[in-house]
Amino acid sequence: MEAFRTVQGEGAHTGRSSFFMRIGGCDVGCHWCDVKESWDASVHPLTELEDLIQMPGPNDTTVVITGGEPLMWDMGPLTEGLKARGLKVHLETSGAYPVTGSWDWVCLSPKKNKSPKPEWYGLANELKVIVYNDDDFKWAEMHSAQCGPQIERFLQPEWSRRDQNLPKIIAYLESKPQWRLGLQAHKYIGMP
Repeated sequence: MEAFRTVQGEGAHTGRSSFFMRIGGCDVGCHWCDVKESWDASVHPLTELEDLIQMPGPNDTTVVITGGEPLMWDMGPLTEGLKARGLKVHLETSGAYPVTGSWDWVCLSPKKNKSPKPEWYGLANELKVIVYNDDDFKWAEMHSAQCGPQIERFLQPEWSRRDQNLPKIIAYLESKPQWRLGLQAHKYIGMP
């Protein structure tokens, strides 16, 4: 769908220069999704695999594959090609599809419309739960219980409701120190 260089704005790698590849196509359908234009893959022109692999520049070290939901497609050839160039490859996924590709870092962000496949809990390096309403705290704990203790856990306020949910998340963190506050820092500084 698009590719761009920016600063990673979310999760454990916040603040790091990253090259993003947003893959078109998503059938998870979150009502609060901030990239709904990614849902229909057919409206985005196809890009040849080799062109994708060559997109990151000589100073790029990390490529973040995001979507939509990138794992609707086989990510093996893309991740192999990027790794052959010496790049680290990160994934942002709902986990709703089987594992394909080779990843240096996996951010699992489970969605209520389509639950993650069980294998993702053991592969994920971080768990990011979007907090839209109060029920999302229970949702977060349900998924956290399926992850190992080493995983980084983030509660991130849904952007349109951040002012009302941020205080709730901060209060929650006081009794649940295994969680961290996740913010969309790139939106605060006006970057994509």
